[in-house]
Amino acid sequence: MKATSIILASRPAATPGPEHFRMETAEMPALRDNQVMLRVLFLSLDPYMRGRMSAAKSYADPVPVGGVMEGETVCEVIQSQSPSFKGGEIVRAMTGWRSHAVMDAAKVRHVDTHGAPASTALGVLGMPGFTAYGGMKVIGQPKSGETVVVAAASGPVGSLVGQIAKLAGARAVGIAGGKDKCAYVKDELGFDRVIDHRSTSFASELAEACPGGVDVYFENVGGHVWDGVFPLLNTYARVPVCGLIAQYNGPVDSGQDRLPATMSAILRKSLLIRGFINTEFLEHHYGAFQNEIGTLVASGRIKYKEDIVDGLESAPKAFIDMLSGGNFGKLLVSVGR
Repeated sequence: MKATSIILASRPAATPGPEHFRMETAEMPALRDNQVMLRVLFLSLDPYMRGRMSAAKSYADPVPVGGVMEGETVCEVIQSQSPSFKGGEIVRAMTGWRSHAVMDAAKVRHVDTHGAPASTALGVLGMPGFTAYGGMKVIGQPKSGETVVVAAASGPVGSLVGQIAKLAGARAVGIAGGKDKCAYVKDELGFDRVIDHRSTSFASELAEACPGGVDVYFENVGGHVWDGVFPLLNTYARVPVCGLIAQYNGPVDSGQDRLPATMSAILRKSLLIRGFINTEFLEHHYGAFQNEIGTLVASGRIKYKEDIVDGLESAPKAFIDMLSGGNFGKLLVSVGR
């Protein structure tokens, strides 16, 4: 059997392009003891992958040039030499951008989506969902009557952040890009307000939507969105910093040094600004996330949206578009449904 993979051909200096990827086909290795052979069904595309394309020091090793692009997948077991798995089972694994993979059984996990589609194991019930849950549970800690603002509110992380805020009795104010995304956040997800970050009056509209200031800001974007939120932060506001997609393709230089004003506000307002990686919270919070959010998704109280493109060959373009906001919902590649 042969497997197709998408390889990192070269490291982009700024915005990635098609030239930074290439497809390769190779023979599958034979199974050894305690290994499984997987057929990939869905590939998750996520902003963190841009960081893996860079050689800059980070919290995880970069993908080597000539290596398979990193990514989590939902797969079907087609052969097994492990007592823990049998053919036909649906699992998830970090196979990378591939059509098939041979993995050690210890690196494969069964999928339990509480009756929801298997694809949700990569979205609302997977890493993005747990990122929202962990960041809010540990850092944000929204309380009844508070105002929670979240950037990229129509995406897989931001959409759940706002719904968690509503469940806690807080006001949810979303920030999204474009009429359709804003309508979805307000009408389908039930946020109290939504502001279009593309508006020429974005900062004043956000201030009007948060007359009592901001108690929790879940940061996914950075850039001018952060500039609009920062003056509105209340004393003791909490800021879980999940992502900074506005600067993933290079730093945003406004020509001014923001550090003194930021540090002054942290001191004067007793702000908590805490960066995090969701894996920090796995040991103590993942089980509760699966039970709590899984049940709410199954009952329909938690809503989600998936943006699915067909074919592994579509992954590079879909990924490039995602970095500029081209996706609408959790971005997935249907590799072998």
